[in-house]
Formats: sequence, structure tokens, C-alpha cells
Amino acid sequence: MAFSMAVLVVLVWLTTGPLFRFSDTWQLVINTGTTIMTFLMVFLIQRAQNKDALAIQLKLNEIVAAIEGASNQLIAVEELTEAELRTLHDHYRSLAALAKNDLNVLQSHSVEEVERRHSRKLIAHRRFRASGRIAEK
Repeated sequence: MAFSMAVLVVLVWLTTGPLFRFSDTWQLVINTGTTIMTFLMVFLIQRAQNKDALAIQLKLNEIVAAIEGASNQLIAVEELTEAELRTLHDHYRSLAALAKNDLNVLQSHSVEEVERRHSRKLIAHRRFRASGRIAEK
């Protein structure tokens, strides 16, 4: 309907061209009108996109909350800072590497699993370094 109205306005403007002798004022009317309409439409489109994005986030939050084994860290992920999002992205890159090495395609991994493995590696690394220092003394 909005498109039809816009076409109608342009057609009325075109038909009035000879009446106003295609003057600069006649051209300014359509330029001003289309600029104002474009400005207002940007806000309407942004509002619709924000509503759609919020609905998608809520649906995804529901899915994450409902799936057993899914990381609840992802609920409301949109509220994290950029640094936190980068950290979470790094975790998922680790998950992708784990999944790539799995022979079983149905094997599942979680962020918590990556963190547990990372913690175990850090502890083992610290013990190794500590045993090396003891041997050096």
C-alpha cells in the first residue's frame, strides 16, 4: 500500500510538471518530499529490524535454555561486552577444532568442556614447570 501511494504521488507530481512549467520549485517539491519520506522510513525500518532481532534473540534464548547440555552462557549473549564476545568467540573456535577432530559427527562439545580441558592443561603445565624448577635447584 505504501509503495502504491508513493507511485501515485510521483505520478501526480509528473502530471503537474507542465502546469508549473517544470520549474525549479516544482522539482524542489519532489526532492524535499522524497528526502523527508526517506528520513522517516529509515526510522520505521530500524524499528522493525530491532523488533525482529529481539524476537529472534528470545527464540534462540528459549532454545538454548531448553536443550540439555547447551551452554547457558549464551542466554542474553547480546548483553556482553565486545571483549567478552571475543572471548566467547575464541571458545567456539576451540569447539570447532574439537569437532573437526571427532570421528563421530554426532559428538557434542560445550564451552564448559573447553574451559575444563583448558584448566586441566594449565594445571598440568604448572606442575610440569614446578617439577622442572625443583629439579634445577
